[in-house]
Amino acid sequence: MQLRNDLRNIAIIAHVDHGKTTLVDQMLHQSGIFRENEAVAERVMDSNDLERERGITILSKNTAVMYNGVKINIVDTPGHADFGGEVERILMMVDGVLLLVDAFEGCMPQTRFVLKKALGLGKKPVVVVNKIDRPGARPEEVIDEVLDLFIELGADDDQLEFPVIYASGRDGYASADPYEPGTDMKPLFEAIIEQVPAPSGEIDGPLQILFSNIDYDDYIGRIGIGRVERGSIKSGQQVALCKNDGTSKNVKITKLYQFEGLKRVETDDAKLGDLVCVSGIADLNIGETACDVDCIEPLPFVKIDEPTVSMMFMVNNSPFAGKEGKYVTSRNLRDRLFKEVETNVALRVEETESADTFKVSGRGELHLSILIETMRRQDFEFQVSRPSVILKKIDGVTCEPIEFLTVEVPDSYVGAVMEKLGSRKAELINMAPREGGTNVIEFRIPARGLMGYRSEFMTDTNGNGIMSHVFDGYEPFKGEIFTRHQGSLIAHETGDTTTYGLFAAQERGRLFLGAGVPVYEGQIVGASPKNEDITVNVCKKKHVTNTRASGSDDALKLTPHTVLSLEQSLEFIADDELVEVTPKSIRLRKMILNKELRLKHQFRGN
Repeated sequence: MQLRNDLRNIAIIAHVDHGKTTLVDQMLHQSGIFRENEAVAERVMDSNDLERERGITILSKNTAVMYNGVKINIVDTPGHADFGGEVERILMMVDGVLLLVDAFEGCMPQTRFVLKKALGLGKKPVVVVNKIDRPGARPEEVIDEVLDLFIELGADDDQLEFPVIYASGRDGYASADPYEPGTDMKPLFEAIIEQVPAPSGEIDGPLQILFSNIDYDDYIGRIGIGRVERGSIKSGQQVALCKNDGTSKNVKITKLYQFEGLKRVETDDAKLGDLVCVSGIADLNIGETACDVDCIEPLPFVKIDEPTVSMMFMVNNSPFAGKEGKYVTSRNLRDRLFKEVETNVALRVEETESADTFKVSGRGELHLSILIETMRRQDFEFQVSRPSVILKKIDGVTCEPIEFLTVEVPDSYVGAVMEKLGSRKAELINMAPREGGTNVIEFRIPARGLMGYRSEFMTDTNGNGIMSHVFDGYEPFKGEIFTRHQGSLIAHETGDTTTYGLFAAQERGRLFLGAGVPVYEGQIVGASPKNEDITVNVCKKKHVTNTRASGSDDALKLTPHTVLSLEQSLEFIADDELVEVTPKSIRLRKMILNKELRLKHQFRGN
């Protein structure tokens, strides 16, 4: 066995909003990657528009820095459990993980999810307590929580002896002492080099590269990203590609790249432990192995957890179909969804009996809503149904996905939260008070019970609550959960909304539209406080007469309407409703637009 002491491969894992991307920014800056006069965006690793808007990491990305002659390959991973498919395969490329924990919030569910995967694969952890300059920081308690979590997740003795670094990503320093602020990131770099194992193996052995990620370039086509597990590789070399179906074929590596800073730099060769990008293999997929043609030995790939939520993607058939989108046909929709499956390993797409409908399954509502938003920005127009959980038969018993839910709420809102979650079949596990009059409460709850709950939670806590959840396994079906307590306000006819019509409709409930907006019959224009649908005429015009009465012609004042985001729309709709998604609009509608046909269908169903 030979060691590559000039190389370290690490992944950074953390809960959402614990400062992971900001810390990577500082590591890049202080390693001298950028020129002194180079203009660099904040959160430079969040390169995707959606990531910048939402302030979250969605796709895992690679970067590399040099420190004292040692190359450190860093993989930035998402902090949301819904993007766990990105995390699981990336852990195959690294030897150690940087576990980033907020000095105030401590261990959160996503930390638990990714850490369990990393410890299970035997990765060496380095714990970084970030934001130690934050008011209310409690670094020593957080380290105790991390140790408890390691023990709970079955870490071995070596993993339990983890080094701890205290840092402030915002201010750009790291320190070995929580009460002694540092001056730079030097302690962190040194901890990585000392504690993370160097890649080891046979440098002179036959080639093996395991591909864990796929990228695409408009000029050079499909790019496979993987780690050289054994031997070395040269640009232009013939290799045997071991496919996921057990077959193999000879292919040529046309170009070879390595990471330097944020750039892919062309190189002539790479060896054991290097993270490389290869081009020239048109049908390369995630989990496949490139081997020496004389020694074909495929490597096992990590098992990706199955999807837990599914929804139907359909061709748009509303009266406004084709007016705003560029790609509207079933062929366009099919090609785009199957293309997504090639790089998004946690996603599943199935064709249904109808040629216009596809069943898409993913890790959660956020996982699917990010796909919908991405397609919308690419000029696709389509409809989606309400998300539904995927049930499984285990030993003849119907089981459903269960989530581990953590909520942090002020004392005054605990009762409202407990009451709502109790009706959604949540089971209380732990409740701990925090400084400042807040409580951290842990539940296990069916994934069905969480659908549509986030907006209620924000209302119940006046925006003061924080909730996060992670998949926790399958359990026997918990019975019926009634999650929607309001009906819909439905447009009576096709036309443009008027102030007069909306003024009369707003007494029936909360509106989603303003005046002068085109609507069609069967479109949902608001929410009713009652548990039943109400048809309203929002296009009604006031009859013109010669009669004038004092007071009756005063300007009508409308209550400001609620604009629903894509996630809120998916949470709101019932089983007989759809969300119509176009590049310019998000509309809610009934599956059956005509009121008479809708009532007949309802009557038959009863």
